[in-house]
Amino acid sequence: MLELDDLCTIAWEEETGSIIYIDQTLLPGRCEQMRCTTVEDLARAIRRLEIRGAPALGIAGAMGVALAAARSTERSLDRFLADVGRAADLLRGTRPTAVNLAWGVDRVIRKIAVAASVDEAKTVAAAEAKAVADEDELVCRRLGAFGEGLLPDDCTVLTHCNAGALACRCWGTALGVIRSAVAAGKNVRVIACETRPLNQGSRLTCWELLRDGIDVTLIPDSSAAYLMRKGRVDLVIVGADRITRDAVFNKVGTYMHAVTARHHGIPFYVAAPLSTFDLSRVEDEIVVEERDRSELACSGDRQLAPDGVNVLNYAFDATPLDLVDAIVTEIGVLRPPYAESFRLAGRREGSRP
Repeated sequence: MLELDDLCTIAWEEETGSIIYIDQTLLPGRCEQMRCTTVEDLARAIRRLEIRGAPALGIAGAMGVALAAARSTERSLDRFLADVGRAADLLRGTRPTAVNLAWGVDRVIRKIAVAASVDEAKTVAAAEAKAVADEDELVCRRLGAFGEGLLPDDCTVLTHCNAGALACRCWGTALGVIRSAVAAGKNVRVIACETRPLNQGSRLTCWELLRDGIDVTLIPDSSAAYLMRKGRVDLVIVGADRITRDAVFNKVGTYMHAVTARHHGIPFYVAAPLSTFDLSRVEDEIVVEERDRSELACSGDRQLAPDGVNVLNYAFDATPLDLVDAIVTEIGVLRPPYAESFRLAGRREGSRP
């Protein structure tokens, strides 16, 4: 079995021109590497949540374009670009709410669009995909360094879903903040919500933190409010799949934690890279992914709901920004009023070389 420290979540294998990734559906029982050799395989892995987490999806999108480029047999540049463009469209459509996937796809597409030849485009695609992955690790570590200052020296943190190393190349966003705080010598205890119906909290977050030696306690999603009322939670920190001008989209259940935290006077923080920001849009313009009824109506081979019952299985919800006390990014901690914070963040990001 692979240890998390031995392998990043997703990587480009130069020798074979393929994608290596940890199949997250097998955790926590098994940690195994898989290989994608076609874009269709990658799209299936994304739909099945073998690869998941906003930053990891951005990397997968970038590598998916590189994979399509490497596998294309077209020698005409125009036909080659059209071939890769069809693959890009397939990848973008797999998870419509998570903005990083399209961001990663489009970043590589823009690079190869100005290539002078097919061979140059293939080389550029692989190099850009690798750059996206390398930058993700740097971004997460910067984000964690900024965010650890929000955590008291001794605290209990509640988190939802998995925004850790498995959701990125390594280190993580929300869990990256926690890791950075622990590395700074702080005494941090984590309460991980199970995150029904696919249990990313119990399967993935607990697996990561246990291997890091970080104190973690698993709870049912429905007990979070009670623990806040009992004074057992000092702050909440979650990741994000898309941040618009007025809301944070994250794993469904996030909104109820934000509402409850505000009621009990508990800080509610979001940790996300700038690649997750979609500031040209507002909440009502975003398509929220609905997943198959079987995820809710069944548990493995066991039936949990009667045949014929209606099932509504949203993958994400939206938390209004007025419930968010701060957003941790790789360029600093953004605070209300967010219209001004977003404007300054955009200016700062645009000034980078």
